[in-house]
Amino acid sequence: MCGNVRTGVGPRGASVYPLYQLGGPQLRVFRTNFFIKLVRPGVAQPEDTVQFRIPMEMTRVDLRNYLERIYNVPVAAVRTRVQHGSNRQRDYRNVRIKKPDYKVAYVQLAHGQTFTFPDLFPETEPSLTDKELQSQSEFLEDVKQRQSSDPRRGGVSDWFGL
Repeated sequence: MCGNVRTGVGPRGASVYPLYQLGGPQLRVFRTNFFIKLVRPGVAQPEDTVQFRIPMEMTRVDLRNYLERIYNVPVAAVRTRVQHGSNRQRDYRNVRIKKPDYKVAYVQLAHGQTFTFPDLFPETEPSLTDKELQSQSEFLEDVKQRQSSDPRRGGVSDWFGL
């Protein structure tokens, strides 16, 4: 092994990657073994707290490293809890069906960092232009004229005759 290339495990179990050398081989990039899911919390959380659904095997240290190394997100603290799956539902044979357990992680971002979910479906009505309003009013007048009864029919509804 060359003297200027470091590989292996560094302090506190973190892996140390070899130094870049001109003309040297590129580093291999591996996909992570874990997949995490950002979820919208059911109860209001502080602006610096983000909720994730993570695999049961993933620890809080793994999650911190995942966010800091892959996504460059500064993390202050990580709290986890195990959510047990419900056992109330029954199948066609009246046998209980248990949903799988999952782990929920609450990540507190570093000082000054905040996260809010974007409002994907705002509840504002689109404003109509004058031209659209005029065409809409003409359409409504046309519909009213067609729906008005014919005075020659003597009060008999339109659906009754041909």
